[in-house]
Amino acid sequence: MTVYKFDPITDSRWVSFLEQHSDASIFHTKEWLRTLQQTYGYKPVAYTTSNGSELTNAVVLCQLDSRLTGRRLVSLPFSDHCQPLASGKDLREILNYLQNSCNTERLKYVELRPIVLEIDKDENKQPFGISETFSFQRIDLSPELNVIYKNFHDSCIRRKIKRAEREGLLYEMGRSEELQKKFRHLLLLTRRRHKLPPQPSSWLRNMVNSLGEMVTIYVLSKDDIPVASIVTLQYKNALVYKYGCSDTQFNNIGATPLLFWKLIQQAKAKNIQILDLGRSGYEDLGLIAFKEHLGAASSELVYYRNPIPTKQKPLSNARTSILVRQALAHLPDSLFSGVGQLLYRHIG
Repeated sequence: MTVYKFDPITDSRWVSFLEQHSDASIFHTKEWLRTLQQTYGYKPVAYTTSNGSELTNAVVLCQLDSRLTGRRLVSLPFSDHCQPLASGKDLREILNYLQNSCNTERLKYVELRPIVLEIDKDENKQPFGISETFSFQRIDLSPELNVIYKNFHDSCIRRKIKRAEREGLLYEMGRSEELQKKFRHLLLLTRRRHKLPPQPSSWLRNMVNSLGEMVTIYVLSKDDIPVASIVTLQYKNALVYKYGCSDTQFNNIGATPLLFWKLIQQAKAKNIQILDLGRSGYEDLGLIAFKEHLGAASSELVYYRNPIPTKQKPLSNARTSILVRQALAHLPDSLFSGVGQLLYRHIG
């Protein structure tokens, strides 16, 4: 069986293939791939066993070329998950081809980020091994709104929603430059708390320009001061929560729970069936608990690599990372943001 390589952004078959495939997500779309390409210079590439005018299967990745972190294929960078749109012998053939590509194209590794991956029961024949695991949360939006609301945790969510509704907060949604500015302000505050530089400003701008109505920014403000913001992505009947940020000075008024309640109400009005809350590191117990308090069901998200990872990161590297993050958090805003512009294209 032959494996063919093509560009999913320019291939005329890609859009109709995604429309017909039940596992296709926002992260497969050419708009998302174009955003990755424009912001970070990644090269989208897809592999298929189809040879003709119609696609029946595909696995999409991005090629990353970095002098700092090496040359590799990732499916997909800055995407919580990207399910292979192939199965059975077609998927096995593509995975074997990608395994061989590590040698022929001198790649550091190939990484897959599926929701589910068919694993060969014979581990000696399985070319990909586990690289990372995350907690993954989704909310089923098919029940009635009152049922979804009752599934919220009483004190952690419902009570805070009621408090926020009494505060007379200004609610805005859209994609305007003003909303992007408010989101960026809150993102800078949040990333500084987490001791991580913010994504470059071009990332959100390119996302809005490329995805258009598929991306929405939600903001709540108190007395003209932005206090909480969320960015979502919509494709088919799924809404993906991509980013959230807030000003901790206003945590007591419950703005973030109210934002989620408002976007859930609007999602129901559009007949959206799933709210995808994305991945959470297992060490981030607070974030996992918050998502579960919203009524989300948890599962495990597993990433796979070839060559199969064999060693844990040395403890010395972890300590160095902590020291670097602490130093970054003390940089002035302009330098702190600039680090993100330089750093993220090498990470993916």
